[in-house]
Amino acid sequence: MKRYAVILAVLVALALVGCGGKGPAKQDANVVKFGVFEPLTGANAAGGAEELDGIRLAQSLYPTVTVGGKEYKIELVIADNKSDKVEAANAGQRLVDSDKVNVVLGSWGSGLSMAAGPIFKEKKIPAIGLSCTNPLVTKDNDFYFRVCFLDPFQGTVMANYAFKDVKAKKAVIIREVSNDYSVGLAKFFVDAFKQLTGDPNAILAELNYNTNDQDFSAQLTQVKSLKPDVIFAPGNYTESALIIKQARELGITAPFLGGDTWEIAEFVNVGKQAVEGAVMSAFFDNDAPLTPLSKTFVEEYQKKYGKLPSGTAVLGFDGYLLAIDAIKRADSIDPVKIRDAIAVTKGFAGAAGYVTLDANGDPIKSAVIKEVKDGKFVYKTTVNP
Repeated sequence: MKRYAVILAVLVALALVGCGGKGPAKQDANVVKFGVFEPLTGANAAGGAEELDGIRLAQSLYPTVTVGGKEYKIELVIADNKSDKVEAANAGQRLVDSDKVNVVLGSWGSGLSMAAGPIFKEKKIPAIGLSCTNPLVTKDNDFYFRVCFLDPFQGTVMANYAFKDVKAKKAVIIREVSNDYSVGLAKFFVDAFKQLTGDPNAILAELNYNTNDQDFSAQLTQVKSLKPDVIFAPGNYTESALIIKQARELGITAPFLGGDTWEIAEFVNVGKQAVEGAVMSAFFDNDAPLTPLSKTFVEEYQKKYGKLPSGTAVLGFDGYLLAIDAIKRADSIDPVKIRDAIAVTKGFAGAAGYVTLDANGDPIKSAVIKEVKDGKFVYKTTVNP
């Protein structure tokens, strides 16, 4: 009886292996895996979807990469970090441990990138941030890079706009306190605005709310009593649009300024007429090409999706192309060698401008300022570093 039990156990084990029930799946030797680390559900889903659109466009145009005379198909392994820091860490872990990706692209949302950053560093898998602008994403992490500008620059750009264009002398900050991006960008604006005005009391108040809040009457009642010249509210597109909408309903007429997260269709869809005149920093403008690839990107994006791209979509496109460029320069699909090639990137011509990475893995790039007019994001000017 014991003998039959042993035979049965062996047969069951063989059956499981045969149907793929146990053990890791065999990796195709002719495939290189790009992990796509994005919020595709939750509060930041629209931002993640925009970056994914850019990545998918790039893959459709450049589906392979040649290394050592051998052509590799590029496979996208998509991991939804669900707009949540805990889920982001879990998604990052799956990409490196289970999916065995060669490089990671993302995430929209600096806090999400920061949550998975230590995992990518420990496992020695290079990650290219697309629109994660907080300096802490790449700080002390030699496996995280990015293709976007940083918040110290973005905050200074918007403080300059408030001071020089709006002629503001007093400002109120409304920040998404549970969002690392919002808190960081608000700080850089505050520091720059105080310096520009020469007034340590130029910020009348710094008011907080949490992600997914819907009612901002308490904060806005205080804003109305303070009568600021300008309101800087860098936060997620949905909450920011609701804040502006509710502010206008309360009779607050001060101009609203924000950051790159506002340039998403959902911002206008939620805020509608109330967000007319809102001004924000952005990564790219479709009518202001920065490299020969800019025009190609816009044309191909319109062909594929039937609409004009956002600034975050172009960064998804550029991140994918930078990964290919690094693989070619490394002449290897080994993650550490890819990382080493990314680190010495100089003069890479993406659709959103040229990328030369510094010792922290960050580029120095221009910012675009846009305004909502007639429900569209309209170019105002470009600000160089």
